Amino acid sequence: MLLSYHFDNFHLVASEEASLRALESLMMEFFHSCTTNERKREIEELLNNFAQQTGAWRHCLFFLSNTRNEYVMMYSLTVFENLVNKMWIGVASQDKMEIRSCLPKLLLAQHKSVPYFIRNKLCKVIVDIGRQDWPMFYHDFFTSTLQLIQSPALAPLGLVMLKTTSEELACPREDLSVARKEELRKLLLEQVPTVLSLLTGILETYLDKHSVIASTPPPSPTSGESMELLGSLFQGSQYSKLFCQPMVTLDSENLQLCCLVLECLAHLFSWIPLSTSITPTLLASIFHFARFGCDLRTKAKMGSFNSSSSNGQLNSETMPPTSNGGSRNSQQSEGSKVDRARLGVMAMTCINELVSKNCVPLDFEEYLLRMFQQTFFLLQRMTRENNAHTVKSRLQELDESYLEKFTDFLRLFVSVHLRRIESSPQFPIVEFLALLFKYTFNQPTHEGYFACLDIWSVFLDFLTTKIKSRLADRETVLNRYKDALVLLLREVLNRIQFRYNQAQLEELDDETLDDDQQTEWQRYLRQSLEVVAKVMELLPSHAFSTLFPVLQENLDVYLGLRQFIVTSGTNRRLNITAENDCRRLHCSLRDLSSLLQAVGRLAEYFIGEIFAARFRDALAVVERLVEVTCYGSQTSLYDLETAVPSVLKPDLTDVHAQALAALQAYSHWLAQFYSEVHRQNQSQFINLITSAIDASSPLITAKVPEKLLLSACHLIVSITSTVRPVFLVTLPAVQNIFNLITENQNRRLPHEAHMLVCRGLSNMMLLPWPNLPENEQQWQTRSSNHASLLAAITRDYRILRGTANIPARRPDLDSMKTVIQQTLPVLRDIVDSISGESTKSRQICYQSLQESVQVSLSLFPVFIQQADVTDEMLAFFLTLFQALRVQMGVPFTGQIIHTFLSMFTREQLAASILQEGSAGCRVVQKFLKILQVVVQEPGQAFKPFLPSILSLCMEQVYPIVAERSSPDVKSEMFELLYQILHQNWRYFFKTSVLASVQRGVAEDTMENEAQFTAAMQAFGQSFLQPDIHIFKQNLSYLESLNSKHKLYHRKLFRTSMLFHFINVLLQVLLHKSHDLLQEEITLAIYNMASVDFDAFYSVFMPEFLNGCQGVDTNQRAVLARNFKLERDLPSFTQSVQRLVNDLRYYRLCNSSLPSGTIKL
Repeated sequence: MLLSYHFDNFHLVASEEASLRALESLMMEFFHSCTTNERKREIEELLNNFAQQTGAWRHCLFFLSNTRNEYVMMYSLTVFENLVNKMWIGVASQDKMEIRSCLPKLLLAQHKSVPYFIRNKLCKVIVDIGRQDWPMFYHDFFTSTLQLIQSPALAPLGLVMLKTTSEELACPREDLSVARKEELRKLLLEQVPTVLSLLTGILETYLDKHSVIASTPPPSPTSGESMELLGSLFQGSQYSKLFCQPMVTLDSENLQLCCLVLECLAHLFSWIPLSTSITPTLLASIFHFARFGCDLRTKAKMGSFNSSSSNGQLNSETMPPTSNGGSRNSQQSEGSKVDRARLGVMAMTCINELVSKNCVPLDFEEYLLRMFQQTFFLLQRMTRENNAHTVKSRLQELDESYLEKFTDFLRLFVSVHLRRIESSPQFPIVEFLALLFKYTFNQPTHEGYFACLDIWSVFLDFLTTKIKSRLADRETVLNRYKDALVLLLREVLNRIQFRYNQAQLEELDDETLDDDQQTEWQRYLRQSLEVVAKVMELLPSHAFSTLFPVLQENLDVYLGLRQFIVTSGTNRRLNITAENDCRRLHCSLRDLSSLLQAVGRLAEYFIGEIFAARFRDALAVVERLVEVTCYGSQTSLYDLETAVPSVLKPDLTDVHAQALAALQAYSHWLAQFYSEVHRQNQSQFINLITSAIDASSPLITAKVPEKLLLSACHLIVSITSTVRPVFLVTLPAVQNIFNLITENQNRRLPHEAHMLVCRGLSNMMLLPWPNLPENEQQWQTRSSNHASLLAAITRDYRILRGTANIPARRPDLDSMKTVIQQTLPVLRDIVDSISGESTKSRQICYQSLQESVQVSLSLFPVFIQQADVTDEMLAFFLTLFQALRVQMGVPFTGQIIHTFLSMFTREQLAASILQEGSAGCRVVQKFLKILQVVVQEPGQAFKPFLPSILSLCMEQVYPIVAERSSPDVKSEMFELLYQILHQNWRYFFKTSVLASVQRGVAEDTMENEAQFTAAMQAFGQSFLQPDIHIFKQNLSYLESLNSKHKLYHRKLFRTSMLFHFINVLLQVLLHKSHDLLQEEITLAIYNMASVDFDAFYSVFMPEFLNGCQGVDTNQRAVLARNFKLERDLPSFTQSVQRLVNDLRYYRLCNSSLPSGTIKL
């Protein structure tokens, strides 16, 4: 194409006009939908080559002045941006002066005619120049911005410049030296009072100019507002008049200007410290504009706009012209609504920036109190009811973004500042809670309601902490808040019940799982119950007396269903068929299910020190739950035919399951009952346990819905593991369950249920009975019963032993795999459940398991090539090593380790590791975990294995994973390496106690030096790789070895490794590859340097700087001079950060210099 050729050589072309036409054509071609990617790459290369040419900016200046093509403008500005940010140091001073002069003139000439994004880009380029040159070479940079703001016609442009200046100069990127960053911040802070005064003036001008208040305002809904609920806040306040004024009326242009002012303030507040420069007048003006969000006229049908930035878009740019005047007026009205809403949002953004600061100077606390007073005037305004609007309809009318900002404010107030304000006599906290209550329970969206519940949770935590720290006046504090808490509890309970809140609850999704694996309904219920639980902790008896009657009411409906069961032959059905009755029953059952969860959640508030005081209430709950679970199992409601099976059947199943789960939650209470008072109420306790088991036992069958079956299994596990009644094994229902598991292998339960029942039965025989001495534990009988149980569970598995040495056919292997995968998880679960128990329990468990363990070891070689089976076997052995290694004894444990070490050849390991994420990978992980357990064992029993384990680690596993990502295997391998070093330090360093006493310092006698060095090299190598998790893990291991064993002080490390590690860590900081770990890396460098600060400063730093590429001698000298010879951590950290920042900055500057530049 001729044009592209023309552009290729256009720096030789006399006419810049022709060059511009060529560039426009190229740009249109580049963005055309038909242009191929290859052609786009060619054009991109042409454009990049042109941008790199010296003097290209002159052409771009011409293009900007003479084109209307947005693509050309954007490209030209990008050339300028690149020049200023990457090549400015090499630009001739005369050229810099010309650019500094031309670009602002261009901005003034074209800011109204170009699109807003072009104007903003041009502003940014000018600000970038100011970032480099102000005030030395560009002394009028900031003053010209202030002058623009003071000129009525140019104020919007000045505000865009000011906001961009705040964004780019207050927190500049790394392409400046630390000294320059500090200088810019200091210069900006000096300007803050002037800037704030100027912005305050603009807001005040519009408030005064457009205010329609008369000297004696007529009676109106607004004139009495300050005398309402929060009236006491404003009595005698100079701001009370301001808040009683009607709203100012602004045209669209003035709305936009005020919005820009608030945007600037929001960004300034994000970095300036709280001080008296933020005057009461400024705060009052901001709050007046925050009222725009409360004004019902602000609701507009619009997308949620970006509240953080309007980009200074003026209304004329956002609204298309229309020929119809009436339509234009309606558009302007609609646009005005959008702008008014945005004004309210921006004002709240300013307020939230201030409130988010935790560090409040003493002289600002009064301002803070005033801010809260003013914000709660807004809250009062939003939650006011009148004839025209309910509170809910008012909130629905408001803009969503404004409501979100307001809720953010309330959260910040309660979480950050409540402790400061709560005791102030000028702040009526109880009245505030009343308003927050109205605001919470009239939220128009579920997300808004969740956010408000979070605020209440924070408040309840604050109150709980306060009461615990002031036990003396606990009752006084509680009485102050009691009414609010009672109201909150009642309303939250109402909100989870279909009886009161059916329309909203039916909107909640109860199928789709979120990231936390819960549905929207489950999240709603969980957050609500957390609030109920927190109130229960503060007002236990009141909360109970509120909740229990509601539960009773719904239980009565459920228990009354028995009379509607009709039996004909084998069919049983629920004779409730009317649609209205079915709907009411559905709602009642859903509510009962929720209330049962609530009762279960409160179980923890009946145990411990308050057990005796709350005994009667808890007993009433448990008796009721036992009654309900027995009733459910006897009537088998889950098995009834119903009129609406898709709805009522799941409801009936859920209620039954939740009743069992709630009873399970009281297992700790039952355990305390058993240990403290059951001797006085023995028959009562026995009846409760017997009934609970009787309720669970009929459900232990595959015919029952799985949800119900699992709830029954969990209840049995809790009774056997937590309560542990001595008489349990004698109950007929327990005998039935035992027989089911041991005799009917063909009628297996689902896998998880089978595992739980086996765990429960095993616990019953292994766990010590409470309240009984050792000689009454009947260990012999229980041991015999346990052996019978495990013999039955492992019957098919133990038969496999005979086939271990016979080459099996494929069908046989598959059936063997099935048996292994059914049996080992159950055995692993049984072992895991007693891992923390007494020696006697573990001894009995191992005796019962012994034969199965030996079978597993003999089968291991048969399945070594089948990763899924090996994975299951190693998971079993890992659990054995963690829980029963003492019981297995040293010889057998040694035999197992020896078998594993011989089976895992390098080829076997490589084949497994190379399939990342596969079963083979998991096998190697578990094998390494087993070795971790072995090397942590105290004493000398397993020390003979150390050389083989180290060899496996460094010579077999490490070479395979060193250059691959393999994160899972690598993580376990480095943990094994760390445990070898930490638990077996004397394997490498023999320290003579006598020598250390005589000399005062432990002398190193090094053994196995080559293996130690190889391990350290592996750690060092991991710091050169991108995996941030391995990096963090390994850095913490080195730091741990240093804190526990003085690793960095050891002679070998100090003399031959220390500087290498510091160098690697500094290079990581320089490359910014692991920026999330800056603090940890800097701390490690400090700990290494502090071993010998003199050597660090006099030897390492000069060597390091001399080896740094991309900096000259003078720059090295500056870097060395700025690295202060400090020995405390904060100063050292600052020096490291400065070194890294400035070194990167110098490299950036030097790389952007034109070739042949002579640096003086």
